[in-house]
Amino acid sequence: MRVLAVRTLPLLIVLGMGVAGCGDPRPADPRQAEPPATATSSNPSPATPSTAAPDPAETADASPDPGESLIAGHYHPLWPFAGPAEAAAWRRAHQADGREAWHLDAGRTAVAFSRDYLGFTEIDQAVKVVKDGEHARVHVGYRAEEGPEPLVAAVVHLMRYGKGKDAPWEVVGTDDTSLTLTRPAYGASASSPLTVGGRITGVDESIRVQVLHPGADGPLGERCCLSAGGEKAAWTAKVDFTAQPGGTLTVVASTGGHVATVERFAVTGVTLPS
Repeated sequence: MRVLAVRTLPLLIVLGMGVAGCGDPRPADPRQAEPPATATSSNPSPATPSTAAPDPAETADASPDPGESLIAGHYHPLWPFAGPAEAAAWRRAHQADGREAWHLDAGRTAVAFSRDYLGFTEIDQAVKVVKDGEHARVHVGYRAEEGPEPLVAAVVHLMRYGKGKDAPWEVVGTDDTSLTLTRPAYGASASSPLTVGGRITGVDESIRVQVLHPGADGPLGERCCLSAGGEKAAWTAKVDFTAQPGGTLTVVASTGGHVATVERFAVTGVTLPS
């Protein structure tokens, strides 16, 4: 899936094997203005954010408008907050007692998204964190026995949900490279069965597709396993799912099995008619 920011942000990915990053642009995607980001492997660990309460003058009227679910008018909130009301509720609680400070750390949020929400337990490192204003790209990865350096599985795109120093980070998608998720288009209206597809570069790949929603006990729908491989080879699948009307769903495609269970993944967000 292609998540493009309003500003250009080139990144470099050096990977031991195929890595997830930015996909091909889609005409319907409002974020076309930014070219694909690429990831690089390095070893910074995200610092633990301060839990001190911010200056009230810095946060007054800084929460997102309860009536506006999109971030900056374009980006769909995928995780951890399902909408502005949830983000604002956490913000009030954090200002009161400093709880769940990890929401203020883009690296920790991206790792938690990959490991806990998507269930990719081997992906437990923020290999690199690149921030640009209200945007952050976090290269999440894992360690393979074959080498000392972590391998990048995806570049997770996050945005501040609101304004001010205590605005939490929200996952809005991924930047895709060797595994892309371009169908459905980002933000498209979804119904079951959902046609999902993109391109992949690799050998003997096995693609799993899941449809997720925060708060659900498990995937709302799943398709596994689709054999794929080649050089930028097209792949497609249909996924049945059951979901309540309204809200945003996360569609995730993943592949692995060579040196880790999940070696690459890509996500996109789709909407459900109310």
